[in-house]
Amino acid sequence: MTHSIVSEELDLLGRVNRILAESPEAPPPSEAPIIEELRRLRELLISRQESKDAVSLNEQWHRQNSLLEQLRTSRSAPKVDTRSPYFGHLQLRENGQIRDLCLGRATCIRRGVRIVDWRNAPVSRLFYRYAQGEEYEEEIAGRVRVGEVVSRRTVTIRETLLERIDAPEGTFTMAPEASSGWKRIERETARLAGGEGSALRAHRPKAGDSAELGLDGAGGRRRADKRLPEITGLIDPEQFSLITRPKPGFLTIRGAAGSGKTTVALHRIAYLAYDDPEIDSKRTLFVVFSPGLRNYVSHVLPALGVGAVAIRTWHEWAHQQRLRHFPALPKSQRHDAPSVVQRLKLAPALSVALAEQVARVEGPATAEQAVDDWASVLVQTELLERVFEERGAGDISRDAIASFVAWNRQRLDELFAWQLGDSETDAALEPEDDALLLRAWQLRVGPLRAGKRVLRHRHVVVDEVQDFAPLEVQVLLDTLDESRSLTLSGDAQQHIVPGSGFTSWSGFLRELGVPGGEVETLRVSYRSSQEIMDFSARVLGDLRDPELPTQATRSGPPVEFFRFTELGACVSFLSDALRRLSDQEPMASVALLTPSPEVSDEYFEGLTDGDVPRLRRVENQEFGFIPGIEITEIEQVKGLEFDYVIVVDASAGQFPDSPLSRRRLNVAATRAVHQLWVSCVGTPSPLLEAFRGASE
Repeated sequence: MTHSIVSEELDLLGRVNRILAESPEAPPPSEAPIIEELRRLRELLISRQESKDAVSLNEQWHRQNSLLEQLRTSRSAPKVDTRSPYFGHLQLRENGQIRDLCLGRATCIRRGVRIVDWRNAPVSRLFYRYAQGEEYEEEIAGRVRVGEVVSRRTVTIRETLLERIDAPEGTFTMAPEASSGWKRIERETARLAGGEGSALRAHRPKAGDSAELGLDGAGGRRRADKRLPEITGLIDPEQFSLITRPKPGFLTIRGAAGSGKTTVALHRIAYLAYDDPEIDSKRTLFVVFSPGLRNYVSHVLPALGVGAVAIRTWHEWAHQQRLRHFPALPKSQRHDAPSVVQRLKLAPALSVALAEQVARVEGPATAEQAVDDWASVLVQTELLERVFEERGAGDISRDAIASFVAWNRQRLDELFAWQLGDSETDAALEPEDDALLLRAWQLRVGPLRAGKRVLRHRHVVVDEVQDFAPLEVQVLLDTLDESRSLTLSGDAQQHIVPGSGFTSWSGFLRELGVPGGEVETLRVSYRSSQEIMDFSARVLGDLRDPELPTQATRSGPPVEFFRFTELGACVSFLSDALRRLSDQEPMASVALLTPSPEVSDEYFEGLTDGDVPRLRRVENQEFGFIPGIEITEIEQVKGLEFDYVIVVDASAGQFPDSPLSRRRLNVAATRAVHQLWVSCVGTPSPLLEAFRGASE
């Protein structure tokens, strides 16, 4: 026997399909008559500027122009897809009457059928903000509407056929064999739950912490023993042995997400500072790739009793140094260089070419000569072709080098014109030029300077080193003092910055000339559950480093995949889940991760309309490190963690089967401490093959 809900939905869809078929949408009228009328009016306005008809003609002109704009807007407006006309169905009771309202990607009000575009129809708020059985009072289109949501359902329609209904009363699906009819799925509603406060909370030292950390009021007295604050109780023996190496020097740490790489690097600074108070000063530099990780580290280090360390992103530090050493060059930067230019400027071969240029060309040890070295290398086709060939960079074609040289010639012409006083030339350098110029200074002039002194760091940490180019780390390496104390930490599986030059640990360390090239491996992952680590391993496939762990220290909820036919249906599902989570776990941290800023904006707008509380759109990695729901792109969350992670738009278009897609999805998944959801609108990514046939 067919359930009444199924019968109601089949009847509604049948009526919609019939009306759409019987009354197809008429094509909009032609623009030609309006355009012809505008031409006629323009000629009259020109010939009668001084006549008394000018005012009337001007009004007619604006009226026709408005009609043309409306016509063009209607042409570009989305049309109802007759194969899948809507995804949501509301029954509303107002003034004693019940009426149906459907939500889709376009609006169609025709012969009793009401389909509205969920993105801009004000009435769609009722679907996203109210549950079945709730009463509402909302101002819509200038008047207050009061009523009750009698029913609220999400439907899946493909090729005009109803395949699935999700309602509070249950989930109903059409069996693959039409003769088998409909079946009701008895299962618990998907929930985010049980993970509140699982992620490590970055915090600032509270009042009174100075006693615990063994500091006097002026911060001058060191700890009486080598105990670190209580967070140190979380580290394991392997981590502790790396932290407490008795002497400074090179330390290279690799480990999967959540294995404690950053924790070791942070604690090692605190440990070294016990014997060498100068470590806790601006002479120690902690370099990260992203502002988000910089902000996190700036919260954690003071809690370890280390308050004076300089914490910078690479781009902040390099740009500041470049401006200091080359004040005659433009301050502004451009970010429109082709990818091949960005890649070649940071390639190891270019660093070799720069060194050859300095060794071959005699010149004074000045900033001007260093600029000449830099500019000359960028446009020497023969030198570049030879060096790239000798370095075995077979994937760099001669055409790529020619494009690289042509781009640089044009930019240098602009720079030289600007230097000669051409005020109309908008000269600017690229971010990659900062590293090249600093390296040119080191090769031509000598050590970098800090005012009148040589810039010498006591200790340098480079975190997430897989996203740095060897050239960038080489610049930092040559700022170390005689102790040569350097910590590198990273995970090749999280290498998602194209063109950085990182190929492998052995290759990277060989480019740097690091003695011994030994890499310490952290083999236990603490952040994510076993279920999340298993998902990550499947996604990485043959990119997984066999030396890195897939074993976690605990289990958690299964990783769940949700597939939708419409973005609006996905937003509705997530709105419900996130409102419920906010009510039950107000201190939870949630990251909703997307493949692009455009997708982030779409979901932020949709969830805002869905009345999801404590929702934040994060740009430029300005994370609050406070409870709530943060929407941002995958690249923004490197090095961070959250109680819950939801990856959206994991479609074939956004995540094709490529090494970069695998690493991006791995990074997104392993930000989750307790629970991971993955959703998709349309065709799922081939990387999610294991989830075929999952929830829709």
